[in-house]
Amino acid sequence: MPTARVYLDHAATTPVRPEVLEAMLPYLGAERFGNPSSAHWFGRDARAGLEQARGEVALALEVEPPEVVFTSGGTEADNLAILGAGLAARTSLRPMLAAVATTEHKAVLAGAHAVHALGGQERTIPVGRGGLLELDALENVLDHRPAVVSVMWVNNETGVIQPIAEVASRCADRKVLFHTDMVQALGKIRATLAGLPIGLATISGHKLGAPKGIGALIVRKGVVLEPIIHGGGQQLGIRPGTENIAGAVALGRAVTLAVAEQAAEGQRLERLRNRLAERLRAAIPDLVVAGEDAPRAPHVLNLLVPGADSGTMLMHLDVAGVAASSGSACTTGAVEPSHVLVAMGLRRDLALGAIRFSLGKETTEADVDRAAGVLPEVVARSRRVSEVLGG
Repeated sequence: MPTARVYLDHAATTPVRPEVLEAMLPYLGAERFGNPSSAHWFGRDARAGLEQARGEVALALEVEPPEVVFTSGGTEADNLAILGAGLAARTSLRPMLAAVATTEHKAVLAGAHAVHALGGQERTIPVGRGGLLELDALENVLDHRPAVVSVMWVNNETGVIQPIAEVASRCADRKVLFHTDMVQALGKIRATLAGLPIGLATISGHKLGAPKGIGALIVRKGVVLEPIIHGGGQQLGIRPGTENIAGAVALGRAVTLAVAEQAAEGQRLERLRNRLAERLRAAIPDLVVAGEDAPRAPHVLNLLVPGADSGTMLMHLDVAGVAASSGSACTTGAVEPSHVLVAMGLRRDLALGAIRFSLGKETTEADVDRAAGVLPEVVARSRRVSEVLGG
């Protein structure tokens, strides 16, 4: 058993920051427990905390406070954006059509599937081998006047940064509502909504040092969505239900910290990511970095190892005390390659040997050196296993 464990899976989740925990604790006990919809003092106190958090998120993203709609997380926000826009199209002259990039998070892809299941249509927009959206294909999709187009700002598996300003501008020119999942962008690259024709944007707390179970959908003024949860009139009726005050306060604090620290932290993480990549290239010359030829966020390094298996490598890394992840998903007993890597045109066998290291605020030089020291032997073991099974 290793004496210390190294966590390099920050794109999956992050630990709650001490400053965030301190901010939210009063709303978890008997101190500030009121329902923000109540008219008495306890309710008004809770409402004040909620609105302060809404203002903090709005300030960080450079939007107006009423445009911040708190949700239970990124998945709900993505679903609200895609389904809400698709359903709202039923009362307009626009087709009930959701168009999404092939490399989107499953929450967006599943949202488009749901639009189709409810009687609408879905279309996917391809990416090139580097992971960047095919802009000519986007123009073809826009010809069909979709209810919403969704393109992720930073890919959660590869870190590839899409040309969001260009995509949003093209959608605006065609008067098409644009949504971006900016969960992996916020706090990692400079990502603001100021001056951009982005109608909807998703953020998630647990990627930023807030707890799981809180996120937000930014709904810009004038955007019409059909609610997918029905109840009271909270949050302008877009997302009814008693708000998670503690979570909202945590999100406000986490977003404020992440945006304030982004420039310096981004440079630090890029140095660490490059250090890890360089050491591993020296030890494993035939490895491939997914999305290497495209702009990438500094915290994600997705490595494709020929002749190795993701599952075996992850198991041996875990035993060695290094936590990482892969894009593969085990479905009905069969391991399938990441849909993101397949959409990028990578060979299936290469995509099955993917390992994602994702760095965060707690990551140190010693951490990446530990991973770089462990992975070559892990790869050798995995290749031996693959050779035996293949033979």
